[in-house]
Amino acid sequence: MVSKSEKPGSPTIERKLPNWFRVKAPGGQNFLEIRKKIKNASLNTVCEEAACPNIGECWDRGTATFMILGDTCTRACSYCNVKTGWPETVDMAEPIRVASTVEQMGLSYAVITSVDRDDLPDYGSEIFAKTITQIKHRIKDCKIEVLIPDFEGEFEYLERVIKSGPHVLNHNIETVRRVFRKVRPRGNYDLSLQLLGRVKKINPHMPSKSGMMVGLGETKSEIHETMADLRAANCDLLTIGQYLRPSKRHHPIIRFYHPEEFKDLEKAGLEMGFKHVAAGPLVRSSYHADDQHNAAIDKILDPANS
Repeated sequence: MVSKSEKPGSPTIERKLPNWFRVKAPGGQNFLEIRKKIKNASLNTVCEEAACPNIGECWDRGTATFMILGDTCTRACSYCNVKTGWPETVDMAEPIRVASTVEQMGLSYAVITSVDRDDLPDYGSEIFAKTITQIKHRIKDCKIEVLIPDFEGEFEYLERVIKSGPHVLNHNIETVRRVFRKVRPRGNYDLSLQLLGRVKKINPHMPSKSGMMVGLGETKSEIHETMADLRAANCDLLTIGQYLRPSKRHHPIIRFYHPEEFKDLEKAGLEMGFKHVAAGPLVRSSYHADDQHNAAIDKILDPANS
């Protein structure tokens, strides 16, 4: 099922999912109870909005990814299934509802992300900070990871989020430089790297994290170049997963990567100096995020473990 071509922009398009994408459908009692609590609180999760294949596994292990600032994104990336538009309104009570739901769910690790809110003067950074503060106030031992947008390069808003005290700062590069403009026309590859590089300048002890998809038309050498760019920006943690096309109107899958290829990428990432690499066909930004956090903290606090 793997494309034979490694040329940039190869026209080969894979359509049928290989057998290694089979996962058990969620539906256990714990999953149903969590979904009910989220629905009752009128909250959005990336787990559901993006139809994540790992939703059952993650919810069962006490982790979930909440999507704040509504369900409408001001950007239109060609790989993303979140609806686009101009939302305008902000629910100022959302941070309290998120914190309350995290408490009710008994989560040990919560990931907070958002749609892009280019319509807001602060790009939503205030709501991020308030959500973090509310969770920390209610649940002392719950670790918090934030997966943030680029804030259009207004890095004072990055500082606002970091100073509110999350445990991991995540911003996804998503793909390699050559493909970037095709799939993220309103993003900027270098700006994303600059944002990640700022994290350690604001808080030297905070783990930084990024993620990328493969199968969008990149070459393996370009993947390695992007990984090197992330390490040059002092990025600690990395996730690499297979791009899966949400619908026919989204960017096509150019190729599927074999699980062994993901193992090679994981090995290469660790050799480059990442403190943890999660790579696999079904890996997404929040996959085993708690394990990544723990690995990063061990190595940041004790470099001898690196």
